[in-house]
Amino acid sequence: MKKYFKYYGICWAIVFAVFNIITFVSVGATMGFAALLPSFWIGYGFITLAFIGNLLCSLMFFKEENQNKVFLKISVIRLSFSALVASLIAGVVAMVVPIIPYWFGIIVDVLILAFYAIAIVKASAAADIVNHVEQRVKEKTFFIKVLTVDADTLVSKAKSDEIKAEAKKVYEAIRYSDPMSNNALNDIEYQLQNQFKAFSEAVATDDSELAKSTANELIILVNDRNNKCKLLK
Repeated sequence: MKKYFKYYGICWAIVFAVFNIITFVSVGATMGFAALLPSFWIGYGFITLAFIGNLLCSLMFFKEENQNKVFLKISVIRLSFSALVASLIAGVVAMVVPIIPYWFGIIVDVLILAFYAIAIVKASAAADIVNHVEQRVKEKTFFIKVLTVDADTLVSKAKSDEIKAEAKKVYEAIRYSDPMSNNALNDIEYQLQNQFKAFSEAVATDDSELAKSTANELIILVNDRNNKCKLLK
């Protein structure tokens, strides 16, 4: 995300430079700098602060390496440039048009900045929510994912065709089981772990009878867990 801020920063510098050039060239050509009132400098100062606020808000958003902001970055980038251009237009108009009071430009630029800041807060909050949900999903699917990997490894470790066939049945049963876990499944998942350990030992010792019996028990437990998962949804 930092690379996007680099491009944004270049654009911000260009727009800010354009604001200053247009403002002071226009004022110098019409009123003259000697005729400038304190109100002009007050307006100029606040509008400049609005530009700086825009830059700081963008920095806060783009500096984070949160991958979940990838789906949000396009809309936020567009909004950042829109806010920048709107600030430029409002600032220039307020500074170079004498009949427009300086406070009008301040109010408009502050409103633009507030709108942009709120949009960034919403985007960051959405990313945090997605992060939280993803983390919970990872935690709840970890048990079955690990068991699936272990079952796949057992297939390659099987020495005889008969035991390899049993290992494949176990692997397929675990692979296509419900991945989501739940605290209510702790007991049956504990049984699954123990039964899988027994099956692994049977495979390691090339005991076909034990492998077959433990595989059948393991598949029964997997199916039982699936049925309980359905009840919990």
